[in-house]
Amino acid sequence: MKPRIGFFDFTGCEGCQLTVLNLEESFLELLELVEIVEFREVMSSEEGDLDIAFVEGSIATPEEASRLQAIRARTKTLVALGACADTAGVNALTYLHDPQQLRRDLYGDDPARLQGGHPLPLSAHVTVDWRVPGCPIDGREFLSVLQALLVGRPPELPSFSLCVECKLAELPCTFEEGRICLGPVTRAGCNALCIAAGDRCRGCRGVIDNPRQTPYYRILEEHGLDAEEILGEFRTFNLPGKGGRHED
Repeated sequence: MKPRIGFFDFTGCEGCQLTVLNLEESFLELLELVEIVEFREVMSSEEGDLDIAFVEGSIATPEEASRLQAIRARTKTLVALGACADTAGVNALTYLHDPQQLRRDLYGDDPARLQGGHPLPLSAHVTVDWRVPGCPIDGREFLSVLQALLVGRPPELPSFSLCVECKLAELPCTFEEGRICLGPVTRAGCNALCIAAGDRCRGCRGVIDNPRQTPYYRILEEHGLDAEEILGEFRTFNLPGKGGRHED
């Protein structure tokens, strides 16, 4: 029997699932290897046990936490799909505000929409076996992770920083252009897509293992950032460590 796979979404934009669909021919080839039984973007759901669940989005309400726990209970392997599922992503910026006031600003006084608290990553509620980082994810990396899982091999993510990919692509250093960049502490794997397009790295793929953060903070300070501004850079994608929320 083909492995049974499901895709699920919680609080997020669903851009990571769209990235999977945009794989087009590769996605069609995927259908020959697995049985996709749940994927709200393209089909009605089918209950039952799962071999692999790819879960997108952060968890923002008690109802979402309960649904996630139910998915975990019937899944052999659960994969956090994208930054929101992995670190709570940009959704975690609500930590800077009162959640109830934010909901009132959006929904008025509708009591049905004033439940819950700050968004949290999947790992705050269930065991996460593997992850595909990024905002959105890289489609090729998704296929690589899935392939590894199907053959029983642990998926591997790059352990080096984005600066390595920038150097290999011979891209100019963003710092040398007078702009702040989180590339020195951000996990590689996106082929420096944002920097190649003229932007800077904002850390959507999360912090590398054992980052040398202290020297990096000195670099930020040398470029004129004070402590609060440094924290602000790390808050954008809820990066762990100084400025992130994983420690709380």
